[in-house]
Amino acid sequence: MPEVGILIVDDDVASQQALKSVLDSEGWRVRIVPDASRALNELASGAWSLAVVNIAVADVNGPLFAILRELAEAAARARGNDAESPGKKLSVLFLVPLRLAAAAQPLLEREDLPYALKPYHLHEFFEKVSELLVESGAMEEPIRAMGNTGFKRSPIRKLRAGRHARRGAMFASRDDYQMTEEEMAEYERQEEEDRKKREKERKNLENRG
Repeated sequence: MPEVGILIVDDDVASQQALKSVLDSEGWRVRIVPDASRALNELASGAWSLAVVNIAVADVNGPLFAILRELAEAAARARGNDAESPGKKLSVLFLVPLRLAAAAQPLLEREDLPYALKPYHLHEFFEKVSELLVESGAMEEPIRAMGNTGFKRSPIRKLRAGRHARRGAMFASRDDYQMTEEEMAEYERQEEEDRKKREKERKNLENRG
């Protein structure tokens, strides 16, 4: 399988660090660029399996968004006809800050482009990234447990057949998973630990400021 390369296009320093931390933990090659100009140069290199892009940087009226939309559509066509479109494709995941959701979300859904609203649950974000990497041809199977980040979860959760019914919604709801009561309890426990950790990190940042 080809090397997994992920390009992060984001000018939010806190978001950059969080994304790089979780993606680095899997041993993937990760690069961060903070603006559209450098992002265009990186995309032209053809070296990436997935672009994770803050919609605020892409600008829905700018050239970067237009190129990303074309790449995402090409990847979608390839997924629909693997026999005629072999090889690696670049998948795209848009990050949408809540302040831009009212304007950007309808457009992304209309164009059937994958996106995640910020803030998002780290577990679901990671799982969606792995699914997009499979769709791009960079991995054979999605990863259901995070590497060394402390958020490891059981891989026996199985998505129902309709998990891709709404690509635009990004993350599957809990109803889209088949889980035992024990697994659900463990899931809830880990979600609570994740929430407490985020709250602690937020308070630490506030105290430093």
